[in-house]
Amino acid sequence: MTLNAMPNMPPDPLALTSQEFIAAAAKLGKSKHESLGAYRAYHRLGVRTSWMAEDPPATLQHTVDERTMKFLLSVGDDLETESVIIPMPHRGGRFSRTLCISSQVGCAMGCQFCETGQMGLMRSLSVREIVQQLHVARFGVPHPFEDETRAASGGFDIANIVFMGMGEPMDNLAAVLQAIRIFCDMNGPAIGCSRVTVSTVGRTAGIRTLGEFIQEHGLRRVGLAISLNAPNDEIRSSIMPINRSEPMALLRKAMTDFPKRPTSALCVEYVLIPGVNDKLEHADAVCEFLREIRCSLNVIPYNPRRNSPWPAPDDATVDAFVDRAIANGQFTKRRRTKGRTAMAACGQLGNERVRQRKFVSLAIDPPAARE
Repeated sequence: MTLNAMPNMPPDPLALTSQEFIAAAAKLGKSKHESLGAYRAYHRLGVRTSWMAEDPPATLQHTVDERTMKFLLSVGDDLETESVIIPMPHRGGRFSRTLCISSQVGCAMGCQFCETGQMGLMRSLSVREIVQQLHVARFGVPHPFEDETRAASGGFDIANIVFMGMGEPMDNLAAVLQAIRIFCDMNGPAIGCSRVTVSTVGRTAGIRTLGEFIQEHGLRRVGLAISLNAPNDEIRSSIMPINRSEPMALLRKAMTDFPKRPTSALCVEYVLIPGVNDKLEHADAVCEFLREIRCSLNVIPYNPRRNSPWPAPDDATVDAFVDRAIANGQFTKRRRTKGRTAMAACGQLGNERVRQRKFVSLAIDPPAARE
C-alpha cells in the first residue's frame, strides 16, 4: 500500500496529479476547493500547506558554469541525483531555462562516452524524487544572476524539461510517466507537454509504451529523443552495448512506428566523437538511416568524461559534419556546449565517488512508483 493510498495519510503533491491529490485530500475531509488551492500554491508558489506530505529531506549542492547551473540532491543511502538548469538565450538579452532531469542514480546502459554510464546503476528514482528536481529548480536553488527577471513566484522560470540527465528513462518508465502527468498538470507545474522530452538509448519496448502513453488526453505532444551516435551497427555496438541486443534496424522500426502529429518530429541525438563517428561518410550513412523519418538531427560535440579515451572534437570537424548532413537534405542543428567545466554538459553527469558500487535495482516496485 502506498503512502497516498493509506487512509488519513497526508497527500503528496510531488507524487500525485491534481485530481489524485484532491481525491487523497478528501479522505482528510478537505474540500475540492481547499485541496486544489493548496496544490496550486505548492507547485506555483513553492508554499506547502501543513496537512500535505512533507518534502523529502535533501541536501542541496550547486555549481555554476557561466549561466549553466548543476545541482545535486541527496536521496539517502549516500546517493545523489544530478540535474542541470540550462540557459536558453533570446533576443533582448532575456533567457528561458531548460531543466535536464535524472530518472535514476547512475545508469545500467554502459555507453562508453558517458560519465553516468561508467557509474553502473545505483537505483531508480521514485516519482516524488523525479518531480522534486523541478520543485527545487524553481524554488530551492539560489539565483546567481541579479540582472535577470525571476518568475512571478520568485523562483526560476523553467520553460522546458528534458529527461537527459542520469539514467535510462525507459528503465524506470512507470515513475517517469507519472512524473510527466504531474509536470503537465495545468493545476500544478503547468509545463506544456510539447516542452517535455524523453530521451532513450534505444529501448524499443519503452518507445512503444511511451507511444501508447501519449495517447492520453492532453499528452499528445510529449517529445521523444533517440540517442543514435553511430552510422552503423558495428560502431554503435562498440560504444553503446544496447545495440548488441537491439540493433539499428529494430530501433528504426520503433522510430518509424512512434505516433507523431503531422507537424511534430523526433529528435535524434548524435554525440560526435573524434576518430569514432565523425567522418563525412558517417554523416552520409546517418542521413541515409534517417531518410523518410521526420526528425531533427542534433549534433553534440563530445564532452570528455573522466579518464576519457577521446578528446573533445575541434570546431572544424563538427562544422564539416553538420554541413555534410545539411547537404544531404537532413534538418540538422549543432548543440552548443554549456557547462563543460562544471561537469554539467551532456554526458558528464555522475559522481565519481559512487562509481562501481553494487547494482541495487533496475526499477522500483510498481506500488512505490507513486510514493
